[in-house]
Amino acid sequence: MAVYNTRVARPRSAAPSIKHRITHSGPASAIASAIAFSAALLLTPAAHAAMNFCAAPALQNGEREDANSSVHAMIVEAQAHVDDTPHPLSRLHTEGTLPHEGIYDESVTAEQELDLMRDTALAWRATADPRFLKMVDRFLLAWVKTYTPSFNPIDETRFDSLILAYDLTASALSASTRNATVDFLQTLGNGYIAQIDAAKRPLAQTFTNNWQSHRVKLIAMSAFALDDRKMIDAARRLFALQLQNNIGGDGQVLDYSERDAVHYVVYDLEPLTMAALAARRHRIDWLTLRAQNGATLQAALNWLVPYALGQQTHEEYVHSRVPFDATRREAGLPGFSGNWDPKSATTLFYLASRLDKRYLPVAKRLSARPPAWLGVCLPTPT
Repeated sequence: MAVYNTRVARPRSAAPSIKHRITHSGPASAIASAIAFSAALLLTPAAHAAMNFCAAPALQNGEREDANSSVHAMIVEAQAHVDDTPHPLSRLHTEGTLPHEGIYDESVTAEQELDLMRDTALAWRATADPRFLKMVDRFLLAWVKTYTPSFNPIDETRFDSLILAYDLTASALSASTRNATVDFLQTLGNGYIAQIDAAKRPLAQTFTNNWQSHRVKLIAMSAFALDDRKMIDAARRLFALQLQNNIGGDGQVLDYSERDAVHYVVYDLEPLTMAALAARRHRIDWLTLRAQNGATLQAALNWLVPYALGQQTHEEYVHSRVPFDATRREAGLPGFSGNWDPKSATTLFYLASRLDKRYLPVAKRLSARPPAWLGVCLPTPT
């Protein structure tokens, strides 16, 4: 696969057709048929979109059971929502607010539709059920036509799920949905690039902490999904700059010293790891990419490993310099007092294990299985 293309790539192929599709009759047998097919699908070349983030490698026999279990969860969820009507919002806002404040609750509910699109797209890739594709098409079009980017990366970080839903289905979407989504992702990615490039130098505050990591993720995933060379070049430049500004030579991230919380180490590294996975699908290694100060994503992940394994513990937010952390602690929100819970790093280390399988034992210590979507998207490495 070519690393770059000078124009936005149009999808190259649709999902393969199958004889056995999920139908409304006999849900148990239908799911069994779909799962049987999914194992075969994962052993064959997958449908290609520009990024192909979720292209599954060939599975070993011992891995099929795990993949099938995850596929089963995707199919059950997709079936339960296949006739749902999308309810997109023109704006999401959860950053800096507590539950029941402003549009926090409405935003959290709406964000679930973004994950639902991703999961239904995975179910379609596993089954070729046209109902699932139609649902993704319908939800994508509704969201990209309704939502106006605010360029607040905390509010918009969950749009990674929308990008994956597009990446999984681009080859078979209706022309109107595909073109509208391409326009949306160009606006999103280029808008974040412009925001960063217009910021005062040297970059500081939210342009060096976890906010910037979420910006970089959205830029990188948009860039690779569109196969946009100019945006990919910007994503690499900004990824390296964030390593320089956010990660020390010893692997400790800026957010740990600002927030006195391992939670924010995870919140910082998850988006960077997603960005690195998007690059990896194009044969580009961002795990060991080294900034001028010697910082790498790998070093930051390694810094976190002893905490994830329980070899080191940390009482959260005791010396945080951000007043909102105390507000959330006083409101009784979970995780804002007491020791950090290593299980909250489960998704991060399963993502990292897709970059380097040496992180897999850490992930399995935290949970025997990855999140269902990740188990289907990127099956456990051998």
